[in-house]
Amino acid sequence: MTIDWSRERILILAPHPDDETLGCGGLMRRAKDMGAEVYIQFMTVGDTADNSARGLSTADERCGEVKEVAEFFGWDGWDFAFPGDRYHLKLDTVSRFELANAIERNSPLSVAELQPTTVIAPHRTSYNQDHQVTAEAVHTALRPSNNRLRHHPRLVLAYEEAADQWRYDATPPPNFFVELTEAQLDAKIKAMHLYGTQTHEHPHTRSDLTLRSLAALRGMHAGVSFAEAYHMMRWLA
Repeated sequence: MTIDWSRERILILAPHPDDETLGCGGLMRRAKDMGAEVYIQFMTVGDTADNSARGLSTADERCGEVKEVAEFFGWDGWDFAFPGDRYHLKLDTVSRFELANAIERNSPLSVAELQPTTVIAPHRTSYNQDHQVTAEAVHTALRPSNNRLRHHPRLVLAYEEAADQWRYDATPPPNFFVELTEAQLDAKIKAMHLYGTQTHEHPHTRSDLTLRSLAALRGMHAGVSFAEAYHMMRWLA
């Protein structure tokens, strides 16, 4: 079954700028090409030790990269829920209630405000604490209830990143695949280049070769040339 992305309003939860592209860059390109609405809720941003020339990028520099990526993909909106060094890489110090409340109703791109048809979040098996608590907060925000009382997105997915495999316990196999053309995969890699402070040469989990190799592997799993893989948490058909 192929989803008609042109009818979808997609909300992607990204702990930090670049996570949405690493996990969903191909899907975003495909969906936007078909006419979907795509919104990005970043959880936090701050000064970061990274691969930039001075080994450090500021929050303002990273926000500048976001603007370039937003224009490249044609996002319909984006927002930061908890900006600043007080929260960046410290989301595990924020209460689950506060995180879930921001996602559910207390932000410009909340589920209640946006009424998305599809929500895509990081996988809970990431080693990164900001990813873990974001994933758990999404689970809470999208808890089952009467859909007349709280909006229920019909499709809920968790995206993967290559670094998610750094775990003691096994990451569950993906069960939802989005086929990508080579042009859509190239667009994902080009978007990562716009995050110049975050890209790395191979061998690294954010290198061009890693992104292309993972897409080829997931494509092979689905019998196509390239794909992105997800873990499906809800699909109301």
